[in-house]
Amino acid sequence: MNAIYWHEIDSPIGRLLLAGERDRLSVIHFQTTARPRSPEPGWVRKASMFDVATRQLHEYFDGKRHAFDLELAMAGTPFQLAVWSALRAIPYGETISYAELARRLGKPRAVRAVGSANGANPVPIVVPCHRVIGSDGSLTGFGGGLDVKRRLLALEGATNVGHPTRDLFEGAAQIGRHPT
Repeated sequence: MNAIYWHEIDSPIGRLLLAGERDRLSVIHFQTTARPRSPEPGWVRKASMFDVATRQLHEYFDGKRHAFDLELAMAGTPFQLAVWSALRAIPYGETISYAELARRLGKPRAVRAVGSANGANPVPIVVPCHRVIGSDGSLTGFGGGLDVKRRLLALEGATNVGHPTRDLFEGAAQIGRHPT
């Protein structure tokens, strides 16, 4: 069995826990939520394992990266893996509804299952589950919280999200600034 490495980074949306094996990322967790994640017993702290992921995440937050080029190690059911693959096909700055995502997967009646798989995404941001919204344009559940979802969509310039508020755009102005 391969060692699992971990590291935490600061970002404009709060502290993020990164974990993975060798050069494959398997976890991004929002540490500023009500449920921060602790490294599992046996995980090894090693920042250098995440140099590429950290650089790409900072480029994303700076508005310089629209797609990630990272090796991922995502464990899930075949249905979850299909949903996560479909999420990666949603272009930067665009949103789709859960119902549309279910239709794209050829399972138009599986809207709730798509929502559950979306919520189980182990590497948010890189696999952009934040780009999935309600059919009416409303923001719905997100592991990092709706404020973070709103800020990520604003950073990407998504325009078909409900009725943006001033806070949405203020958040976007701040999101590109990350601690050094």
